[in-house]
Amino acid sequence: MAQVYFHYSRDELLLLDCCEAEVEGLTDTREQAAMVVRSLVNAAGTEDWRGWVLHVSDDLGDEVLTVPFNSVVGRLH
Repeated sequence: MAQVYFHYSRDELLLLDCCEAEVEGLTDTREQAAMVVRSLVNAAGTEDWRGWVLHVSDDLGDEVLTVPFNSVVGRLH
C-alpha cells in the first residue's frame, strides 16, 4: 500500500489537499483520481472545471499522475 495526495491547479492557482488515500498501485491510483475528479465535477456549484488539472503526489511529494478535468468533464463544442 502507498499513500497519495490530491492537489488541484488551474492557470497559476494551486490548491493543496491534505487528505490522503491509500492505493495499491498505478491502476488503483488512476481509479481513485478519476473518482476524485468526478466527485468535484458533480458537486453542486458553479465552478467550470474544464481548465483544472488533478495532480497526484506520493508521500515524498513526487508527482505520480496528472488528470486533466477535461478527461472527465469533456470539452465545449
